[in-house]
Amino acid sequence: MTEQYVLDLQDVDGTQVAVVGGKGAHLGGLSRIEGIRVPGGFCVTTDAFRRIIAEAPLIDDRLDRLSRLNPDDREAIRTLSAEIRRTIEEIAIPGDLAAAITRALSPLGDQAAYAVRSSATAEDLPTASFAGQQDTYLNVMGPTEILQHVRRCWASLFTERAVTYRQRNGIDHRTVHMAVVVQRMVFPHASGILFTADPVTGNRKVATVDAGFGLGEALVSGLVNPDVFKVRDGEVVEKAIAAKQRAVHALPAGGTQEVAIESQRQGQPALTDAQAVRLVQLGRRIEAHFGRPQDIEWCLVDDGFQIVQSRPITTLFPIPEADDRENHVYVSVGHGQMMTDPMKPLGFSMWQLTAMVPMQEAGGRLFVDVTRRLASPASRAGLLEAMGKGDPLIRHALETVLDRDGFVPSLPDASPGGRPTGGAPAPIDTDPALVTGLIERSQASVADLECDIRTKTGPELFDFLLEAFEEHKRVLSDPLSIQAIMAGMEATWWLNDKLQEWLGEKNAADTLTLSAPDNITSEMGLALLDVADVIRPQPEVVAFLQGVDGDDFMDELAKLAGGTEARDAIEAYLDRYGMRCVGEIDITRPRWRERPGTLVPVILDNVRNFEPGAAERRFEQGRLKAQKKEQDVLSRLRALPDGHRKADEVKGMIDRVRTFIGYREYPKYGIISRYFVYKQALLAEAGRLVQADVLHEKEDVFYLTFQEFHDVARSHQANDELIRQRKEAFRSYHALTPPRVLTSDGEALTGAYRRDDVPAGALVGVPVSAGTIEGRARVILDMADADLEAGDILVTAFTDPSWSPLFVGIAGLVTEVGGLMTHGAVIAREYGLPAVVGVEQATRLIRDGQRIRVHGTDGYVEILP
Repeated sequence: MTEQYVLDLQDVDGTQVAVVGGKGAHLGGLSRIEGIRVPGGFCVTTDAFRRIIAEAPLIDDRLDRLSRLNPDDREAIRTLSAEIRRTIEEIAIPGDLAAAITRALSPLGDQAAYAVRSSATAEDLPTASFAGQQDTYLNVMGPTEILQHVRRCWASLFTERAVTYRQRNGIDHRTVHMAVVVQRMVFPHASGILFTADPVTGNRKVATVDAGFGLGEALVSGLVNPDVFKVRDGEVVEKAIAAKQRAVHALPAGGTQEVAIESQRQGQPALTDAQAVRLVQLGRRIEAHFGRPQDIEWCLVDDGFQIVQSRPITTLFPIPEADDRENHVYVSVGHGQMMTDPMKPLGFSMWQLTAMVPMQEAGGRLFVDVTRRLASPASRAGLLEAMGKGDPLIRHALETVLDRDGFVPSLPDASPGGRPTGGAPAPIDTDPALVTGLIERSQASVADLECDIRTKTGPELFDFLLEAFEEHKRVLSDPLSIQAIMAGMEATWWLNDKLQEWLGEKNAADTLTLSAPDNITSEMGLALLDVADVIRPQPEVVAFLQGVDGDDFMDELAKLAGGTEARDAIEAYLDRYGMRCVGEIDITRPRWRERPGTLVPVILDNVRNFEPGAAERRFEQGRLKAQKKEQDVLSRLRALPDGHRKADEVKGMIDRVRTFIGYREYPKYGIISRYFVYKQALLAEAGRLVQADVLHEKEDVFYLTFQEFHDVARSHQANDELIRQRKEAFRSYHALTPPRVLTSDGEALTGAYRRDDVPAGALVGVPVSAGTIEGRARVILDMADADLEAGDILVTAFTDPSWSPLFVGIAGLVTEVGGLMTHGAVIAREYGLPAVVGVEQATRLIRDGQRIRVHGTDGYVEILP
């Protein structure tokens, strides 16, 4: 194939990223949109770059060395990337390549001024903008200078920041190539950036225009604050005019210069309102062409706009798809499930198929559309109360939407919008046998599933699973199970309300629920202490586990003195709890049974930090503390007017809480037990498809929805390109922060705490487990990285039941996500750990190793000097 070194922008379209890079492809696409003016120019293609690299053999060796460097070794990256840049900048451009570039200048004017801009093949993409990673040179004049600046653009692929960015994002340096855009220079009266969606709130209907005098470099470099116009529905709805003291202007002989703006012009707007509206209309046309919100660089020349760049805004959270043009309000499922990481397609589709309410996916996360429940006054009150108990930030975000006239329609109360929360406890007896029966029914259902699924393969397996999902939902919606859960929660709320009213004591139920029976999640944490008791007396086993790196260690373990007992203890633990893992609502996440190495650091922490028999002692201490609290509360109540009646009521509620609150954790255990059975069957089916050469690897099915996987099993045909795209999209979703509440306009709402009882500088959250504790903060984002000492306070983004083995070894808990009845809160109360959850950006604002004080009763965290 003949190399093509130069392409006119008019001949380029959006499909040619591999040839002209992201910037070049976007500019080519822009130049084809009717009514959009783009300065004339051409692209020096990636063929030219590849030829240059091939003619410099030294670069190959340096790229090998670069790929082996740690992304955090900044000094080595700086040195090696500088060597590569210097080599490229000193290469003599071959005569035929130089001639092709010079020839392309002739129609535009050899001695005219040009902008020479880098255009890498991995920038300005829908999933990664790479903004600012490579270089742009303005007002370059004459063929010699242009050739020199083309070389500089090639070299800019290896700036320290670009190299580090690729290393951190797992992008191979050899797969990224550099094209160069050469465009006629525009000398604007004003220039700036247009975001066709509000980059702060995410609102797709509000466009933001940043504008300044002269060239846009003044804004990009932060030299001046821009004028800011917000435009919605064809009118400026908000604006702020800045004092613009400096501008960047082109020099007659080439290059640019900072200049002072005369004082009488500094406060004048760079655009009129009419111009801002007209610019946004152009932006909407560009957005429609590319099919997603855009970040657009523009210039104003003689009252006409020229567009010099457009790239996707990659930081916006996607909006769930709706089949109408009505307003919608969505609530995050992940914040309630304590799992805000993205889910793979098989994961979210199976959660959708087994959930009790319809859920929609966006950005790898699930959302529930609550618009209709908000629209009806009766269901709205119930929803807001339930959300407030779960996560006050969600409630406040919903109230923010409701405060906007007309966004949520008002509907009559056609039917009750779900069961009201609070009020009288559910009408079931305080009978421990009810809980025992529910647990036995759940275990029998899982055992039946394990038995029935064994013989199912191919399409028959998927038909069977669709029926199993109905049984799954039947178990979840069992009225008695729901009554038992509500009985425990409502009795807790009743106790907290009444004991504060009668005794002035906050969150008394937190102590009264210590070591409640039948709590599968807290039992799971204590059971790992028992595993540590088996391992602790065996020094050879402890030493071996300290060197374990991976999951294939069980057979080797059995060869050591005391190793068989250790292996048996771990195996028994995995038989009971091996279906659990971090992020367990996503069926694609590796379970402990699949990755037993995940538990080794926690076992070793337990060996180091605890004495033998700690599990039984911990449980008994909690039980006695709860018993003592009960006696104290009842005796104080009896001393009050009408005290015996109050004490009798409270005694009944304490018995009710202790009967039912532990069961709160069991349904999730049942769900995840069923999930592990589903997963084993589906992976076996994926293995058969790999053997039949339908799939490359078993885990490819994680990037298909359940229905798509079903279709592949039926047709024996898989779409490799779809799987590749899904993998790329999933990687990109990790960079997105899911909002608690999202509207169909794209507005992401976080909510705020309305509190005035918190010291200045403290971090506010939800008080979920009473007490105050001071200690060292351990900021841990992955359970496998845990290295805890007694007295440490765990600070993390979210915890689900899989984190509970860590809870036995800590003194307090702080999370970014959670509410009163989420799993982390329940287990913190169970173990008597002061805890504050829902602390926005806790893992960023608290540094690992800092001393902090957790106020679990009042709901805030202080960072200590």
